[in-house]
Amino acid sequence: MKTISKEYLLLFNAITDAEETLCQLRERLINIQRQAEELYLEETDGPASQEAPSEAPCCICP
Repeated sequence: MKTISKEYLLLFNAITDAEETLCQLRERLINIQRQAEELYLEETDGPASQEAPSEAPCCICP
């Protein structure tokens, strides 16, 4: 069995951490967007019970 080099492991772990951080940031931004839309609808007396459009899956998020 071939041993994986320390350099590869370091890079792989950093990429994995960055990917997770980006997924969390994406979810946070989506939540903030929804909140902003709800506030806007409340201020304009629009129908607040409309369903949000379905999201396209992120290419890196499961």
